[in-house]
Amino acid sequence: MREIQSLARGLKILNRLAEANGTVSITTIASDLQIDKGSASLLLQTLANYGFAEKDPHTRQYKLGPSVVQLSRSLLTKMPLRETAKPFLLQLVHDTGECAHLGVLSQGKVLYIDQVESSQTLRVNTEVGFTAPLHCTALGKVLMAWNATEMPVDFPRATPRTIVDPKMMQFELDKTRSLGYAMDDEEFNLGVRCIAAPVIDYRGKVIGALGISGPAARLPIDRIPEMAKKVTAIAQALSDRMSFIKQD
Repeated sequence: MREIQSLARGLKILNRLAEANGTVSITTIASDLQIDKGSASLLLQTLANYGFAEKDPHTRQYKLGPSVVQLSRSLLTKMPLRETAKPFLLQLVHDTGECAHLGVLSQGKVLYIDQVESSQTLRVNTEVGFTAPLHCTALGKVLMAWNATEMPVDFPRATPRTIVDPKMMQFELDKTRSLGYAMDDEEFNLGVRCIAAPVIDYRGKVIGALGISGPAARLPIDRIPEMAKKVTAIAQALSDRMSFIKQD
């Protein structure tokens, strides 16, 4: 596939800045893109001129700029699923007492596009805009199970409970489709369990996943069927609403 090289490099830099915990040096960007430091510096400065990158005056390293936030906010506010799902997320928190999350498939990961916190002192929150692996999250498993998503080559281990064997993962996805919901059994974060179900649009296509996350102590295995019934019921209600909304 043909592409504009300078634009592709700029987008790769944005992804690299997004993945970083802090700032990133020009040397690192040059190494990642296999270009000279002068070209990397020019690309970063161009992104900074338009607000997509920001230079630390002390370290002379770069981080994401405010224009990225503005674009993200614009995208999220124009997503019919996110706007429609809010009352269902609130209902899910009310019915389960746990934090509720909404996610969509984005570049081979699950992108969290909204959440509602529970009132519990000990709760599991996930920031809007956060991305996580598909194979070890309940939302991600739903998106894998009901979308024609190519199976990852490998499954990085996040915790000792992460499923890393492809055959076991296929079994997990088959079970997810059979049950109508997915579970993350401390596979992404130890001490945390999650349950998620699919959200379906007017075409019958799974466009997202709705779920809850909570401490494993409050979500013991014997409570999963009970809680899953509540999650799937609200996901179905949201799907019924989305069946009347056509998206461009």
